Amino acid sequence: MREAGGGLIRTVPDLHLPNVTGEVMHGASLKILAAAAWALVAAAGQAGAQGAAPPAAKPEMTEICPGLVAARPLPFRRVALERDQVRISYVGHSTFLIESPQLVRIATDYNDYVRPPVLPDIVTMNHAHTTHYTHSPDPGIKHVLRGWAEDEKPARVDVQVKDVRVRNVPTNIRSWAGGTERHGNSIFIFEVANLCIAHLGHLHHTLTQQQLNEIGRVDVVLVPVDGTLTLDLEGMIEVLRALKAPLIIPMHYFSAYTLDRFLQRARQDWDVEIADVPSIVVSKTSLPAKTKVLVLPGR
Repeated sequence: MREAGGGLIRTVPDLHLPNVTGEVMHGASLKILAAAAWALVAAAGQAGAQGAAPPAAKPEMTEICPGLVAARPLPFRRVALERDQVRISYVGHSTFLIESPQLVRIATDYNDYVRPPVLPDIVTMNHAHTTHYTHSPDPGIKHVLRGWAEDEKPARVDVQVKDVRVRNVPTNIRSWAGGTERHGNSIFIFEVANLCIAHLGHLHHTLTQQQLNEIGRVDVVLVPVDGTLTLDLEGMIEVLRALKAPLIIPMHYFSAYTLDRFLQRARQDWDVEIADVPSIVVSKTSLPAKTKVLVLPGR
């Protein structure tokens, strides 16, 4: 149901839940894709070490941010980041590896099927499907942050780890019975290196003004674009317009067709770029002047 006048959905509509078995069944193919993708990351990182010096750091932020399983261990070479830089690498599905200048590693929507080839310090999880959480995280992970709580109460996360702050804004999801699970998803916001990075998780509805206020300013948004299991295509475009992030990175697409459908619609509003490797180093000064959709290879 849409709110009169505002066009915003306050709760998830009672819709029939689509068949999601394919989401789990393609886990094996994700492993193969991840192995190839991370080989490219390692090669790109080595080349990046010889590139031009990064831009000078900006002053510290004073305002609130707008909130695979690899088949076997893969070679992973970290290139040092400047203090105003963040590395974002697409592992697959809804999982990104985010790395800070002080070497804090974050894995988003951490699960049993799609994991980065290195042990993260922080993992975030959401409750929609088992490809977005795990009951058995690696015991070496220091901070396991769940985006839901018991009895449909809102999870509240606000954690500082070295140079990274992680906080959340709860949203609702459809339940398996076709109703609404209140607060079953969280938008996680990562504040690091003067940047605000928002991971929308398994978002099922557009955002209220209160939620937008809690999120605050966003520099980079990681957005599910399947258009069926999560929010429909036009609804997600509405969310992206409201967030106004300069850099949009798609995730949670299962085929070239699904991704192309989103990109065709996105081109009506923004520029689109297809990256060659699944990793990017971002800083405040490197953000595009005009909003851009950047596709990191993966699925």
